[in-house]
Parts: sequence; structure tokens; C-alpha cells
Amino acid sequence: MSTSIPRPSQPTPQPRLHPLLAQYLLQLAIHPLRTKALTSATLSFLQEVIGSNVAGLPPSPTPRDAFPLSKVLAKYHLDAKAVKMAIYGFFVSAPLGHYLVGLLQKAFAGKVAVKYRVAQLLASNLLVAPVQTTVFLASMALINGAKSLDEVIRTVKGGFWAVIRVTWIVSPLSMVFAQRFLPMEVRPIVYGCRIFVTRSTCLNCSYGSHFSTWYSSLLVRCSTSRQRRCALRQRGRK
Repeated sequence: MSTSIPRPSQPTPQPRLHPLLAQYLLQLAIHPLRTKALTSATLSFLQEVIGSNVAGLPPSPTPRDAFPLSKVLAKYHLDAKAVKMAIYGFFVSAPLGHYLVGLLQKAFAGKVAVKYRVAQLLASNLLVAPVQTTVFLASMALINGAKSLDEVIRTVKGGFWAVIRVTWIVSPLSMVFAQRFLPMEVRPIVYGCRIFVTRSTCLNCSYGSHFSTWYSSLLVRCSTSRQRRCALRQRGRK
């Protein structure tokens, strides 16, 4: 009587990652904040340059005796504002998202039930997203030339709900997709792309062709409404 010897089960082959993606994930695991900061700075820079070119905005004025390279850079909106956006992405957006999302992930670590996933989604949209949106709009106001705290507050109030509505649409879809199909180490890439898509949509669609145009019109509307309120108050006192 012959007995069959069970063969050891062969491990399922893991899909091979692209070397650049593997190196990026390695840096993300070793230096998470630095890698996220560099990623956010790059995406913020591209967001400004691509958005300005797609919107067809006129280039920044350059002196007639400027170097040809300066004129070429200005023509394609590789200007100081794009650099400011990169600085914002590196020093503001990435650290804020790193710590807020990190706290959120620690709070729900190891909890895979559906109710916990729904709770994480609600916490992200109702706690994390409003903070990020407020900081984003305040930073954009400063980059676009706000001179006082009152102008920054008016910018945040005027654009908050427009940005948060887009965030509430894009964020659940990306988070559900990441939780269901992607490993934990790849999810920060999806979240970074989500922020890039959300802000690009808000800056180039919801506000018109460009944030500067929307920001200027917002200040004009706020100033006009303030003048009207003052005139009504003076009439009421008389």
C-alpha cells in the first residue's frame, strides 16, 4: 500500500513593483515626513503651473532687457507663485496632512469592521478635511497677496463650502478604493493624488479659470457688501 506524500504548497508569487515605485515606498517607510513633503511640494508646483497654462492666463510681465530664459519661464508660468506653492506644499500641507492622517490611522489601527471604516470616513470628512481646507484657503490668500487678517478670513469664509463639497465627493471614493484594494504602505500615494485632484478642481473649475481671478472678485464682492451694510446702518440711524 503506497502512501502519497503531500507536496509542500508553493507560495503565491508576489507582483513585482516598478523599481522607482519600490524605491519611493522604501523612502516613504524610512523617511515618511520628508518623502511626503517632497511629494506635496512637487504636486503643488505642478498644480499651479498646469492650472495656469490650461486656464490660458497671460504670463507674468518681464522687463524688456530680461534674459531669454526668464521670458520662457514666465511664458509657461514657472514663476515666483509656483515656487510659493511648492514652499506651501513642503512646509504646510505635507506636515499637516502627515500628522492629522497619522492620528486618524492610529485611532482606527487594527479595526477592519465596516462600522469602523464608516467611522474613519466620517472622522476624515468632518474633522480632518475642515482643518486642511481652512489652512489651504488661508495659505492661498496669503500667496495671492492678502494684506490683512480680515482679507484672509473673508477668503476662508467665501471659499470654504466650495472646497469642502468637492472634498466630500472625492475623499470617500478614494478612501474606499484604498481601503479595499491597496496595501497600507501605498495608501499615502492615493491620498496625495486625492488632494492634488481636489485642489486642482477647486482652483480651476469651482472658482472660475484661476484662483487669482476668483480671489479678486471675492474681495470686490465682500467690499461691496460691506459698503452696502454700512450705508444701510447709516440710513437706519438717520
